[in-house]
Amino acid sequence: MTELYGQVLQDEHARPQAAAIAAPAPKALSPRKQAILDHANSHADARAGWRDKAAVFPAEDECYRRFLIPPGSRVLEIGCGIGDTLAALAPSYGVGIDFSDRQIAIARTRHPNLTFIAGDAEDPATRAAVTGPFDVILVLDTIGSLDDCQQFIAQLHPLCTRETRLVIGYFSHLWYPLLKAAEAMGLRMPQPEQNVLSPADLRNLAHLADFDPVKSEQRVLSPLRLYGLGRFANRVLSVLPGLRALSLRHYLVSRSMRCVTDDVRSATVVIPARNERGNIAPAVQRIAVFCPDIEIIFIEGHSQDGTYEEMERVRAVYPQHDIKLMRQPGKGKADAVFTAFDAARGDVLMILDADLTMPPEQLPKFFEALRSGKGEFINGSRLVYPMDEGAMRFLNLIANKTFSYLFSWLLNQRYTDTLCGTKVLRRSDYQRLKAGKAYFGDFDPFGDFDLIFGASKLNLKSIDLPIRYAARSYGETQISRFRHGWMLLKMVVFAFFKIKAI
Repeated sequence: MTELYGQVLQDEHARPQAAAIAAPAPKALSPRKQAILDHANSHADARAGWRDKAAVFPAEDECYRRFLIPPGSRVLEIGCGIGDTLAALAPSYGVGIDFSDRQIAIARTRHPNLTFIAGDAEDPATRAAVTGPFDVILVLDTIGSLDDCQQFIAQLHPLCTRETRLVIGYFSHLWYPLLKAAEAMGLRMPQPEQNVLSPADLRNLAHLADFDPVKSEQRVLSPLRLYGLGRFANRVLSVLPGLRALSLRHYLVSRSMRCVTDDVRSATVVIPARNERGNIAPAVQRIAVFCPDIEIIFIEGHSQDGTYEEMERVRAVYPQHDIKLMRQPGKGKADAVFTAFDAARGDVLMILDADLTMPPEQLPKFFEALRSGKGEFINGSRLVYPMDEGAMRFLNLIANKTFSYLFSWLLNQRYTDTLCGTKVLRRSDYQRLKAGKAYFGDFDPFGDFDLIFGASKLNLKSIDLPIRYAARSYGETQISRFRHGWMLLKMVVFAFFKIKAI
């Protein structure tokens, strides 16, 4: 199970070797925790055998953990047992902590390339001796053994940065009677009495400890193979609305609010434009000075109305603005946006569609939402406030609302509008998103879903920012209701198998 009193003192980027580490004097364990420790030590030698016996559940559980935690991450696992879970994540720097010295001894033998520490995770002296930060702190089932879950979570802040994610995995309280019955029948390793916590309980504990829940998920309906039906139930059925509440495992992903920083000082506004000649000058005129350093990048996409020439004229008329011009090398909005993002220098990257249906005057709100730490991926939403007459056709409105519900379910975060052109994130997060883009491949001509799915894969805190959607004053929409609607349906299926059914 889980706990901690060792010491890891070394450079943040050094790769540690398994070794016995000097421990501070531990505080006395409560009678309950002493009983849990005695139980863990007495069952240490049999733990690997029990894991093999119940091979289906660990394997199913591991699929989702590998989705949440990419290989090469810096991972701290609290409650590491014999180290198999930590090793399966293939961390670049892996530290496992458990208060069973017998289990830690086995872990060091099984996984000599990782560092393992024996100790009590609720002892502040032990936590203070661990050198971070980590990309991920994994607490798998250990939450059930703790005396004070809120205080334990609060002690993790010094091991975090803004990008660190705390991942807590626990069994559903609805399964507790069945799990105890399985122990009585010899189908599961005996466990001492555990805290019984619902997903809502975990979210509340994280919130009280100043960790902001990013998303949660329930998985695994069947811990048995059932002649292949178990895999289907776990991959497809366990994530469906209604059925998901019956799943055995639930996960909570959170971020430290004490590590939120407002260190962004510059922004790049990327304006992709194709046949938008009449909107170029108004775009520059209507962008407010919302931060000390604003770069504007116009990227033109094979226009026929003199859009690029108008960009050159506007740049000459407004020399006080840092305006850069580009011609996209390929086709589609995604190609234009990502080409400009790669060339941008701002701390914050912002997309403003050249049709100006998202009023440029709203950009300061997007910047402030990110700068303040309220969100890490800010998504504009056109579907909250009433919009201008004629701004969106009725069938488009119905389709957009339908897809917003579908993608909220797929991504475990609320999206009221997936196709609003304005999306904002830090350049450093975009670079991480781009590095992991191969997971999804080149499938999105718009770029909206590249960003949305990438932000979800990075576990970024996404928030919707309502805007008042305006009618176009120049040019014509380049969205085809039926062709692009069919494409969105394909996106839903694609996302289901890449994000949900894994």
